[in-house]
Amino acid sequence: MGLFTRSLRPNDNDPLDVPPATVGPPAYVPGEAGALEFVDEGPPPPRMGPPSSAPWSGWPAEWNTPAWGQFNSLVDTAWLCIDLNASIISTMPPYATQGGSVTTAPTWLANPDPDLYASWDEFAKQVWWDYQMGEAFVICTARYADGYPARFHVLEPWLVNVEMGDDGRRHYRIGSVDPGPDLLHIRYKSTTSSPHGVGPLDAGASRMVAAGLLQRYAARVIESGGVPYYVITHPSELTGTQVADLQAQWYASRSSSLGMPAIMSGGITIEPLQISPSDMALVELSQYNDSRIAVMLGVPPFLAGLPSGGDSMTYSNVTALFDYHWRAGLRPKVSPVVHALSQWALPRGTDIEVNRDEYVRPDALQRAQTYDVLTRIGALSPDEVRQLERFALAGQAVDRTITPAPVEVTT
Repeated sequence: MGLFTRSLRPNDNDPLDVPPATVGPPAYVPGEAGALEFVDEGPPPPRMGPPSSAPWSGWPAEWNTPAWGQFNSLVDTAWLCIDLNASIISTMPPYATQGGSVTTAPTWLANPDPDLYASWDEFAKQVWWDYQMGEAFVICTARYADGYPARFHVLEPWLVNVEMGDDGRRHYRIGSVDPGPDLLHIRYKSTTSSPHGVGPLDAGASRMVAAGLLQRYAARVIESGGVPYYVITHPSELTGTQVADLQAQWYASRSSSLGMPAIMSGGITIEPLQISPSDMALVELSQYNDSRIAVMLGVPPFLAGLPSGGDSMTYSNVTALFDYHWRAGLRPKVSPVVHALSQWALPRGTDIEVNRDEYVRPDALQRAQTYDVLTRIGALSPDEVRQLERFALAGQAVDRTITPAPVEVTT
């Protein structure tokens, strides 16, 4: 059976004959016969991203536009921090535990949907991206014989309609379909009265706007050739019209001949304002604002290429910085997501955890000192140390498929 698709197009009515206010009462008639014509146009076009939303002229000020395309509105610092967190978490190997011991992992820990993802890493990065934006949705597409999810993938938040029902519970719709237990909703910050999750950038929306304005301001400074601001002095008193004409002439001249020397006549003088390039670009204000965005997303400003602020908080080495990032920024984001996945997709008592050892791993000298103590007390053998360090044994290669030790991710 072939795929049957239909598209909608307006009828042939003359728009001039249609009375105003056809987008709402009283002229709006739901399901009006003859208002639309169905035309078969063959297979559908390639899937596109969500449409951009913008208010039209006369849009009421109290109305909000849909939150579509949020990723495109991120300033570079927010994008960098979200991507850094998601990339680090996605490379932490996942494993299953039961009663505190490592157990057989479900097959989806290697790849939850081979038709869409290349590996677990791609799925993990996507789900943690959405989670930091406020909420993530995971949809089950296949189940094992015991009823637990076997395949699932991340669903873009704009595709899901969430409402609070009279029973105090959230009700979900994907188009006109109720996904029921096949949908997992993971919220960053949740309340019992709001259907959606709230992310750190929702609270920092004003900083996002300020960062965007500062970036555009700096871009305009660069586009103008970095020419400092001027004050034009005229020997005689000018009318408002003459002032506007003189400003327009000066702006047009500078825009069309950047780098060329200005020639003044008629007694007109120009005085450049003594402002340094960093002051012109508001560098300090921009850096402070970007640092606050990074902190809201749980990233130490240093990791985002921003000044540390000159505070008393210092790190003795890179390992200490990574350890702080894990404890204060990443672990609070890892724990809710892996626990939600565990309770949704695994039997009671089985949990998913991630191995964060590679990220917070001490340097070689510290590891050697630790191994020395552990081998002297009998906690580890030299062969186990070789395996942990992945050294080649005499005459054979090390088994690199050893199961990592359980790492708690709960706070």
